Amino acid sequence: MPLKIVKNFDASFTLEPQAQEMLFQLLTGEAFLHQITQQLKCEKVEFLELLFQPVPYSLATPKGMPVEFEKYYESEEYAIINVPPNFMFNAKIFKPSRLCAIYHIVISQE
Repeated sequence: MPLKIVKNFDASFTLEPQAQEMLFQLLTGEAFLHQITQQLKCEKVEFLELLFQPVPYSLATPKGMPVEFEKYYESEEYAIINVPPNFMFNAKIFKPSRLCAIYHIVISQE
């Protein structure tokens, strides 16, 4: 079965204000932030309020994300998290079906 290469994929999306507010509340919840810090083995993370829809691999998007977000992928100061499906459901977001959120890893200055 041959692979189909996607040349153009529209990753743009718009969230309803209430859905975005609910999603941001879930993504900044204390328990979720604690879970992220434990996974990353760091002291603190801050949600940058940046979301993107993962895109299919292509020559223009080899990281599976819109090009403008690759700088976060390439930096150790940031973490890209798949938004949990239950967060999407609770916020009543059904399109797009998947989102990623970007967090800044805060390094304490001691």
